[in-house]
Amino acid sequence: MALITAAEIIDKAFTNANMDTHLIKDTFIEIAELNYIKPFLGDTLYDACVLGGNVTLVNDYIKDYLAFCVKFEVLPDITYNTTSQGVVENLADFTSPVSKDKLNFLRGETYKKAETFKKKARVYLQENCDLYPTWVDDTAGGVSKKFGIITY
Repeated sequence: MALITAAEIIDKAFTNANMDTHLIKDTFIEIAELNYIKPFLGDTLYDACVLGGNVTLVNDYIKDYLAFCVKFEVLPDITYNTTSQGVVENLADFTSPVSKDKLNFLRGETYKKAETFKKKARVYLQENCDLYPTWVDDTAGGVSKKFGIITY
């Protein structure tokens, strides 16, 4: 079960509330979870979140981070479309396509926002390490505390 829905992603990370939820496939959510959330939380804590535990962590911290990670992953696919005619730009009336440089700029800005929410989640986890004993802080300079044991 995904940690976030397409509607929540649009609400949190897209400026256009009319964005079509069908453009955010479940596979993009899964890709973002596996590429960003699972490595950050670790296997055990990630699995606990997926199973419905850690509601505060997921709702108040992880969903914000995940929404921008999904946006980062989905931007190229909503800009370009693969059809039977090949790869085409998605164009609507009264719009103009952005250049590759502008798309890369937008992706970079989206990634920076995701990293901001990751930092917020990290602070929460550091301040509540007793609630999340399986989480290992990857910024602790090689020192971690797991199940009350400090390792180097």
